[in-house]
Amino acid sequence: MLISCNLTDKNANKKIIKFNSSTGITSLDPAFARTQENIRAVNQLFNGLVQLDSQLNVVPSIAKKWSISDDGKTYNFVINTGVFFHNHPVFKTSKREVTASDFEYSFSRIINPTTASDGAWIFNDIIDKSQPFKAVNDTLFQIRLKKPFTPFLNMLTMAYCYVIPREVVELYGDEFGKKPIGTGPFMFSNWADGIKLNLIRNPTYFESTETNKIPKLDGISIKFIQSKQTELLEFIQGNLDLFTGLESSFKDEIISADGKLNKKYSNTFDLKISPFLNTEYLAFNMDDKSSPIYDVNFRKAIHHCIDRNAMVNYLRNGIGTPANGGFIPLGLPNHVNYDNPAYNLDLARKYLKASGFKNGESITLTTTSNYLDLCILVQNNCAEIGIDIKIDVIPSSLLKQQKSAGELTFFRSSWIADYPDGENYMACFFGPNKAPNGPNYTRYSNHDFDFAYDSLINTSDIFEKEKLISKMENKLRNDQPFILLYYDESVWLKNKKVKQVKINPLNHLDLKSAYIK
Repeated sequence: MLISCNLTDKNANKKIIKFNSSTGITSLDPAFARTQENIRAVNQLFNGLVQLDSQLNVVPSIAKKWSISDDGKTYNFVINTGVFFHNHPVFKTSKREVTASDFEYSFSRIINPTTASDGAWIFNDIIDKSQPFKAVNDTLFQIRLKKPFTPFLNMLTMAYCYVIPREVVELYGDEFGKKPIGTGPFMFSNWADGIKLNLIRNPTYFESTETNKIPKLDGISIKFIQSKQTELLEFIQGNLDLFTGLESSFKDEIISADGKLNKKYSNTFDLKISPFLNTEYLAFNMDDKSSPIYDVNFRKAIHHCIDRNAMVNYLRNGIGTPANGGFIPLGLPNHVNYDNPAYNLDLARKYLKASGFKNGESITLTTTSNYLDLCILVQNNCAEIGIDIKIDVIPSSLLKQQKSAGELTFFRSSWIADYPDGENYMACFFGPNKAPNGPNYTRYSNHDFDFAYDSLINTSDIFEKEKLISKMENKLRNDQPFILLYYDESVWLKNKKVKQVKINPLNHLDLKSAYIK
């Protein structure tokens, strides 16, 4: 193996980028590429029909071109020849070429209930029921929709839609996520649970050319250090090449109060702060009729009592933008900004009085440890107007489980775009998408909103889309199923010897062209 669990002297001169996954990787199967950590690794191993460029435009990947029928319901993709899966003994030939049948299998597997894929929701009520996916021949793959869905091409860039080989999946079954075979620039090498995941260079990657050999690295090594402080120390000592995810306990060590890299590290590291399509918010469970949060006036009281400027400036060293607009974040065309500032204690007290809330009553805000400081600020802000907030800190895995099951009344959450379209954010409040069937964790349900959403996914007119999204954002503003906190930015530190690391606004890590100087 090029990379062992412990790098040897023999491999000391290999060009290997090392970074950490503090929350761990649960699977390398695209069907379960739900978290940022899973997606970050899966993106190195697999490809789909299409991909996003640096400007978030949809461009070819394994499909070299495509066409869409006049009625917007049939998509035809022409598959590139000469795209091969990584070698595996189960293949009958030394080079197993990707065909349209592989995409038919991969997509059908996503919607198969026995797979229990996290990504099954993306096709909910969109695809044709009789035969949604069809390999017309080896190089022509067809997708049929039950109705037009204008963001569909964007959706196909998601990791869920990457192609996988049937033979290997059937060989390994549920273990495919531990022994993945894809088409990507890097290949699976070995994985020691809780210690390290190693990937090696794919020497026959289809995007490589004579004039631009990719990937340029020999491999990638991903550690699983749970403590972010320990991870930072490893990075500072040169044992890791990339670092992301600054926490309150040590952010001042790295970043100055004005969001710059502290001078003592300027000769060794580069700081990259980039736009990030992520909305941070507090979510209400709209099905909980026994809690004070069921009253819209109570929800609005909390909305108006939170000092978002203080949150961003003092707790995040100016990284991010205080939310004073709609759920769709800065950086997307249909972002809505409001003139009147959200922070208004007089208005907060007015709404609280209208809610009939009784002093002495408390509500619980559930969060994870890395967002505790933000929630303490919310707790203190709410106390100023007489609302008692109890904070419950639980592991992220338990929070995901409980919010999906509807067991939490009030909880911290975020929505990172699956694909760069405002529709993806509005899908979080579409009635049929109520968790666990989709990303509607607030369990918000409104007939007018759902009707507008149905119209949105059926229109390709830019002005009509803008009008519909504005209408939906205003509906959400009136009903207040969430409390927006800030629109995020991604923060990455890298060793200066590492070049051409690309981070897009979805915070995806692209190492195809990366190299070590």
